[in-house]
Amino acid sequence: MIYLDSAATTKPCAETVAAVAEAMRDSFGNASSLHRMGIRSEKIITAAKKTLLSKLGEGDIIFTSGATESSNTAINGAADIYRRTGNRIVTTAIEHPSVANVMTRLEEKGFEVVRLAPKDHPDFVQALADAVDEHTLLLSCMAVNNETGYAVDVKRLYRLVKKKNPKTIVHIDAVQGFLKVPLEGDLISISGHKIHASKGIGALYIKKGIRITPLLLGGGQQKNLRSGTEPVEIIAGLDAAVRAYHGTAEHFSALKQRLLERLSSLSGITVNSGEDCLPNIVNFSVEGVRSEIMLHSLEEREIYVSSGSACSRGKTSGVLAAFGIPDKLADSAVRVSMCADTTAEDIDALVAGINAGIERFRR
Repeated sequence: MIYLDSAATTKPCAETVAAVAEAMRDSFGNASSLHRMGIRSEKIITAAKKTLLSKLGEGDIIFTSGATESSNTAINGAADIYRRTGNRIVTTAIEHPSVANVMTRLEEKGFEVVRLAPKDHPDFVQALADAVDEHTLLLSCMAVNNETGYAVDVKRLYRLVKKKNPKTIVHIDAVQGFLKVPLEGDLISISGHKIHASKGIGALYIKKGIRITPLLLGGGQQKNLRSGTEPVEIIAGLDAAVRAYHGTAEHFSALKQRLLERLSSLSGITVNSGEDCLPNIVNFSVEGVRSEIMLHSLEEREIYVSSGSACSRGKTSGVLAAFGIPDKLADSAVRVSMCADTTAEDIDALVAGINAGIERFRR
């Protein structure tokens, strides 16, 4: 099996599996309990927070069920608290549905939402900052796009936004960017299953001094910001995955270069991921072969890729249109997303599979 769909989800690493199993066996107590077993669980949570904060900066961490909950909590919570500073929200046209659909809901509640597309702005970061005015309470932007790998310099973005309006809260969706690019934001969403932890665990970073209202109400766990008994076992797994992560830009760049070189020998290939994209995600279109057909052709060879965002379930991507990619190319787009364990041989097998699909299905 050759798995090249890591932007959708990653295989849990051995360290995660071991940490989860150990916590299930030895630290299954409720972290709110005052006895020894509860204290043991609380220490696991504290250690995981320390690990995440070492990567994200000074502030606090709340653990969630995943990045969807993290982003919903961040955006809705900030809108509740900071609405008195303004009614305008700036975001992008390339956001994941977990952000885009929240923005639509906020529009229905009366907020003004401004969406910018990369195809319209040569300097996208500057354009986002320029869209901020004195009435802008929130800017939300993904660090790395999940369909093309397009990377936004969020540290520069944060600096420019705060210079324009220090009161504007900056939320960063770092699902694809965490551990891969420098990050800065008032609120940062991350997901465990994108970095070799398990599904069902995510986190929201909250910079010191930033306030939000909770999405979930209940017993008051996690400083009243996310009620519910903490899933200690998968928090331990997330901690282990962060500490074990070993993907490097050099490894991914070499694989991307190999992929592009081999694709260049095939006819009718258009690469949709440019130089401004991270190398672990490569999106390209195969002329004359629809995405779903190519995907299943590769699956017959036990090669697993995607036709776009896993959340879109095979639908033509509106995100690709925001990058200026025509519908015809979007309809034949293939997303290859790699991990630290991807090999050169995997890439060669993929290209052989693409070539076989072209010969079989191109019209």
